[in-house]
Amino acid sequence: MNTPITAHFTIEELYASATAKAKGINNKPNVQQTVNLVYLAAYVLEPLRKAMGEPIKIGSGFRSPALNKAVGGVANSQHLKGQAADLCIDGDIKKGRRWFDYIKNHMTFDQLIWEKNPKTGSCWVHVSFVFPDFGKNRKQVIDGLIKK
Repeated sequence: MNTPITAHFTIEELYASATAKAKGINNKPNVQQTVNLVYLAAYVLEPLRKAMGEPIKIGSGFRSPALNKAVGGVANSQHLKGQAADLCIDGDIKKGRRWFDYIKNHMTFDQLIWEKNPKTGSCWVHVSFVFPDFGKNRKQVIDGLIKK
């Protein structure tokens, strides 16, 4: 089932996980986590998609506690609340930089991180968003993992 929540995103792609599937982990969000994912898609992912004019693949969205542990996520990860997504750049550093800079300069967000896995060398853009009724967006930017 593919349940659209914006023009280009479904709720299922925001909690789908190959790791969860392989390990038999239930990774379905509860109602509040789903609401947070909808806000993330509506206020960050869909506007980014429209501005960039290109598809955005989600590498990791919502994570249940078991999945977060399985992938080595931090204990206070916003993925656990459905407030964060890791955007796959598929090895295209320039595309990732465009996305990162656009979010940083034009969007409201809580946390924006340019991340790199030191073991594999793969990179992604982590972005989180807190709907104002639920907290304040810090606009925290961490951009020291890869040089421009």
